[in-house]
Amino acid sequence: MAQGLELSVTDFQSTWNNVQHHTEEISSDYLIVRRGQAFNIILYFRNRGFQPGLDNIIFVADTGPLPDVAKGTRAVFSLAGHQSPSPWMASLETNKATSLEVSLCAPPTAAVGRYLLKVHIDFFEGSVTAYQLGEFILLFNPWCSEDAVYLESEPQRQEYVMNDYGFIYQGNKNWIRPCPWNYGQFEENIIDICLKLLDKSLNFQTDPATDCVLRGSPVYISRVVCAMINSNDDNGVLNGKWSENYSDGTNPAEWTGSVAILKQWHATGCQPVRYGQCWVFAAVMCTVMRCLGIPTRVITNFDSGHDTDGNLIIDEYYDSTGRILENKKDTVWNFHVWNECWMARKDLPPEYGGWQVLDATPQETSNGLYCCGPASVRAIKEGDVDLSYDTAFVFSMVNADCVSWLIHGGKEQRLHRDTNSVGNFISTKSIHSDERDDVTENYKYEEGSPQERQVFLKALQKLKTGGSQGHYGADSQPSRPMPLSQDSPRSLNRPSLRPSDIIEVSLKFQLLDLPNMGQDIRFVLLAVNMSLQFKDLKVNLSAQSLLHDGSPLPPFWQDTAFIKLFPEEAKTHPCQIPYSQYSQYLSTDKLIRISALGEEKSSPEKILVDQIITLVYPTIVINVLGAAIVNQPLAIQVIFSNPLSEPVADCVLTVEGSGFFKKQQRVLIGVLKSQHRASITLKTVPFKSGQRQIQANLRSNKFKDIKGYKNIYVDLTL
Repeated sequence: MAQGLELSVTDFQSTWNNVQHHTEEISSDYLIVRRGQAFNIILYFRNRGFQPGLDNIIFVADTGPLPDVAKGTRAVFSLAGHQSPSPWMASLETNKATSLEVSLCAPPTAAVGRYLLKVHIDFFEGSVTAYQLGEFILLFNPWCSEDAVYLESEPQRQEYVMNDYGFIYQGNKNWIRPCPWNYGQFEENIIDICLKLLDKSLNFQTDPATDCVLRGSPVYISRVVCAMINSNDDNGVLNGKWSENYSDGTNPAEWTGSVAILKQWHATGCQPVRYGQCWVFAAVMCTVMRCLGIPTRVITNFDSGHDTDGNLIIDEYYDSTGRILENKKDTVWNFHVWNECWMARKDLPPEYGGWQVLDATPQETSNGLYCCGPASVRAIKEGDVDLSYDTAFVFSMVNADCVSWLIHGGKEQRLHRDTNSVGNFISTKSIHSDERDDVTENYKYEEGSPQERQVFLKALQKLKTGGSQGHYGADSQPSRPMPLSQDSPRSLNRPSLRPSDIIEVSLKFQLLDLPNMGQDIRFVLLAVNMSLQFKDLKVNLSAQSLLHDGSPLPPFWQDTAFIKLFPEEAKTHPCQIPYSQYSQYLSTDKLIRISALGEEKSSPEKILVDQIITLVYPTIVINVLGAAIVNQPLAIQVIFSNPLSEPVADCVLTVEGSGFFKKQQRVLIGVLKSQHRASITLKTVPFKSGQRQIQANLRSNKFKDIKGYKNIYVDLTL
């Protein structure tokens, strides 16, 4: 008499399956597969082989704390191929004497996360035995055409899912610099931390069963992750801070990668890590999303608007010396960084899929939580600010008008309305190259073109009629008592005249040297008389430090120039700000705003010109001493220097790189003498092959973020 089939052991074939599913860099001994793609396991039996007529094998895959067939968090599917209602599939590959190879496949809409796989073996005489086979992780699949995150281009998949390092663009629109970053999405334990992050969300804590059901949607997952990267509503990953005192944490400028941040969050029982700013939030979100399988890139928007009241106007206030005054409501950030994630938008018309903006920096709430997006980039370009999620807010970041006001004697005088100062050089890293890609045209039509003005007015009309969602409601009021009907923004017929057009004088700053940290800043004010009349100018000049979010610090340098210009004459007024004067006032963002407010004796109009200077540090040089080969010792030389004409203390060098170091390396340097150059050599053993990057940062009591990087190809063998 035949016995019931007894299972002895299961082989998940993790090494082979993970290679097929592009997850081998995460693990080779834990099964991690992608939805919509088959994976093979082998069942070994103790007493006999599988007999199709006698035995029926039924698989059960459970995810979440309350698995439910009706909700889709429990799948029950048979090997025999009986018409099962489950979209999960099992098919027989090979049937040997005491083993059975089976191919399993999760549907391309399945919830992502950790699953427990079980099997029920029914013998025809009625006995049923059940076994737990083990756990596996299911991820999104950008290689599967049926998955909502499908990305057709293999080079794009390699860059936006598989690449574990990149650049985040910082500085200002006149001087864009790449900041190297270690995303490290495949590093040890990062996948577990990403899944823990989903379980720590308010959605899961409130209703875990429903949260797990919705984890098949990249739109849903992206909003959950976006809210969890900041800690404003929950025990999210990062605390944001935009002031000058970071003594109880890490200055945001010091970070060079996401791995140390995510591991610190996890190791401290999910306590928010201090501190982050926009590029740190975006970089950590990029790590989590790429790890989960959603194609993601990091975007920098230079001169980024933060318009809190939904009228697409950002008001800036100046005093008679030309210094900018703090505005608690509207600001223009020197640069702002967010993410784009690639996904279909089944909740929107078909053309609005593709790249979606997600902004984890806590600026405004969205449906009660501090998250922003996904907002379709196509919808932003077309002015469809009524489409979910937070499209109006993102539209304002790249399109708001800037109005300058002079505060004098308790009165406000409008200086100028600038229609193209917000949203410049929108940047991301190129595919398979260290070059910068400018993606501004994805967000808006060319400045000044008829389409761009039509889109702006379309968006403004939708905002005024209350057609937008989120914190942009129908009762949005202009932040100043300035009716929109007069001087209609971006009038289709004529741009607003600048004061310089009326006075017929132009003012412009020109830097004479690269503004190196530790050296005097030398520049000239160029004044040009464009008229046939004599002009007698008085110009007030000032310099003040700025924080990255546009908040001004008090002026530390002022000057007055009296310039007489004959018809069509040009003159320069030389200026110099000594290092000894600016050093004590400099913020860690290294931003100095120089401004000039000019008036001509015969006209009430005033001309305002300003320029933001980002001070430049020397870079760290990294040299590889010898060939880089997996599992072979490698020496890495790091050369760094103190650029200042004074000694600096508390110097710490941090070095990291996925595939080179299991954790961030910290080297205490101590004191560095004035202009002193030094080097250290680190020894490591590379454990991953392919194109890799090492990132380094030097901090001290005088500066926080002297950075450097080195791209290195690691060979498998000699």
